Amino acid sequence: MLEIGVPKETAEGERRVALVPDVVRSLKKNEKVDVLIESGAGEAAGHPDAQYTDAGAEIASAEAIWGADVVLRVAVPSAEDVGRLSASQVFVSHLDPWVAADTNRALAASGVTAFAMEAIPRTTRAQAMDALSSQAAAAGYAATLIAARESGRFFGMMTTAAGTVPPARVLVLGAGVAGLQALATARRLGAIVTGFDIRRAAWEQIASLGGRPLELDFIPDAEGEGGYARPLTEEEDAQVRDALAENAKRQDIIITTAAIPGRPAPRLITAEAVRGMAPGSVIVDLAAETGGNCELTVPGETVVEAGVKVIGTTDLPSLMPVPASQLYAKNLENLLGLLITEEGEIDVDLSDDILAAALITQGGEIKNERAAGRESQ
Repeated sequence: MLEIGVPKETAEGERRVALVPDVVRSLKKNEKVDVLIESGAGEAAGHPDAQYTDAGAEIASAEAIWGADVVLRVAVPSAEDVGRLSASQVFVSHLDPWVAADTNRALAASGVTAFAMEAIPRTTRAQAMDALSSQAAAAGYAATLIAARESGRFFGMMTTAAGTVPPARVLVLGAGVAGLQALATARRLGAIVTGFDIRRAAWEQIASLGGRPLELDFIPDAEGEGGYARPLTEEEDAQVRDALAENAKRQDIIITTAAIPGRPAPRLITAEAVRGMAPGSVIVDLAAETGGNCELTVPGETVVEAGVKVIGTTDLPSLMPVPASQLYAKNLENLLGLLITEEGEIDVDLSDDILAAALITQGGEIKNERAAGRESQ
């Protein structure tokens, strides 16, 4: 029997779980597969042990789970976690492979066959396995709820006998999955929403969700590899920051989501721009973990400058653990469909473009060229 193990997440604040009971039930349709769940692994995501056993899983010890043929996880593993793995296993998780050189080295040294969910290619065929997108959607939704709570404003226009309160004005920076979800959520709550992205293809997407694109025609289209934005030149950066500072004065809330994989987050909102906003305004920076889109962002903290809150919340998908876990588990199920045969055997077929792209280590070596390049830096 092929054993799939799901350990309890140990990273601080992590509330997601790698598999949910519905996906366990689906995996168990293959009679050659057993699923082992560590006790309490799903509790924070709304799934007690009984739901897993009802779905056909076995509640097992951490030792048994870390010894399974396939180990599934959400958060980047610690050195202690990696030390539990061996060359006979497959490990699938977020690995932060473009920047976490120490993790890459440790995984290679263990001999484990490791796949990074961040390295799933952005192709039509791989969409059902794209955890970056599924978790970004949860992050964008959560960011809007945080902004609504912290601003203390009505998002939609409110007409009362005491007068009319105008709707909140929200600016969303970055129109990737997280940004578009934040924009759509703010719009559904009734706000007047403006969206900004340096990729012109995104302007139509912003408009389709009811937002007004902030079109900076003096910047040439900046779409880069894989549909992400390319890094701007210093001159372009300065022009964008000046334009956003002027626009920020008219906003009650700014949600920033701009990111370039493997690079520090682009700096879009200066400290001076923050000081130009009205007291009581709020900035929620989804890029806090990679340096922040706002100059004043501090990861994991809220900074108040001139009466403006700059919120550097990290690990936003964990604030929505139930849907985020559901989506992530489905991403994993679809990936496992490429790795596990009907006979319950592991087949790492590197002629498959998805598996080849997501593979980080195998046989004691770092196989991914981009991760290997980061390793040598």
